[in-house]
Amino acid sequence: MQNFEQIRGHLQGKYKLTASEPYLACVQLSLDQGKRHQSIFLSEMMDETERPYLRVSTVIAPMTGVDAKRMLGFNWQSPVGYLAVGELDGVPYLQLCENRPYDTLTAAEIDRLVLEIGGLGDQMERMLSAGGDLL
Repeated sequence: MQNFEQIRGHLQGKYKLTASEPYLACVQLSLDQGKRHQSIFLSEMMDETERPYLRVSTVIAPMTGVDAKRMLGFNWQSPVGYLAVGELDGVPYLQLCENRPYDTLTAAEIDRLVLEIGGLGDQMERMLSAGGDLL
């Protein structure tokens, strides 16, 4: 994949998109036989040398009441993704995300990222919300 439009084209053929803007797409995954849903955001970012990266992320839970030490311990043990804090409407939220340079991306790798980040994000959301499906 050489640019974000190629990534968007791949996503449109396989997933339900709930947002599609320049350099941003949102995939809604249906999980647990349609009982749960997880939104995965794909966006473009540049590093300090202007090399383009794809960021794949999902919102897990508001940071209020989240034990940061527990989450950092989880992050250390996780083989996939990393935890970050991002704001939604001025509220800090815990997010699971992973960044990949475009020049290493294939369609299969994009699918793997969407499914892995979405599934793991949903598991973390369940853990932090007593089984709820907040986002």
